[in-house]
Amino acid sequence: MSNQPFTLSQVRPIREAMTVSRPAHLGQEVPVTWFSLGAGTSITPESYDCTTLYLGGEGSGTFVLGNDGRAVAVCPGQLLAVPPKTLCGTRTDTGMIYTEIILKKETFTMNSILKAGQPTALKDLISYEEGSIANLDLVHADNMKFVLMAFDEGTGLTPHRAPGNAILTALEGKAIIGYEGKDYELNAGESFRFDKNGLHSVTPQGKFKMSLLLVIE
Repeated sequence: MSNQPFTLSQVRPIREAMTVSRPAHLGQEVPVTWFSLGAGTSITPESYDCTTLYLGGEGSGTFVLGNDGRAVAVCPGQLLAVPPKTLCGTRTDTGMIYTEIILKKETFTMNSILKAGQPTALKDLISYEEGSIANLDLVHADNMKFVLMAFDEGTGLTPHRAPGNAILTALEGKAIIGYEGKDYELNAGESFRFDKNGLHSVTPQGKFKMSLLLVIE
């Protein structure tokens, strides 16, 4: 993953009979980790003292929540928010990849549109607005932001720099990502990493939706 489009299966491929984790190295204070589970594997439930977000990446599986072991299916493109001190494990019959984001900060704001323990399709949370770029903050603190953006045709972001490391993920449509003088095509299901202060732009090819995880440290 060196500032070019990637899929989760490229950076953290599924291995037969194994569960494997790989840190994304966006920042120390907001741990972001990619997990891959081989078919028929599981991760024993454990709990964190803080809120945790899980983003479905590829494949399919089930999250096992709470003392009663409630099964919650999470599909690619869905977000699951797990409250503090809630047991959470995973299992899959066919293999799955997901992203874990640990919100270690005690003070953060989560959009009320998100319901804890209920998976939500990210692209369905935000609408296209005529001739405009729409933004929807899902979670933010002084050291991170997770936001959705919807670009109507003919809109885009001119070259600019961000104050932290970031991962952009295309949710719907496609766009040309400019990064430090080079252009890359990004399609739904693919991601792109920006380094802190990296010069980047977004030029949608028609309507385009994306998520952006920004870690400021």
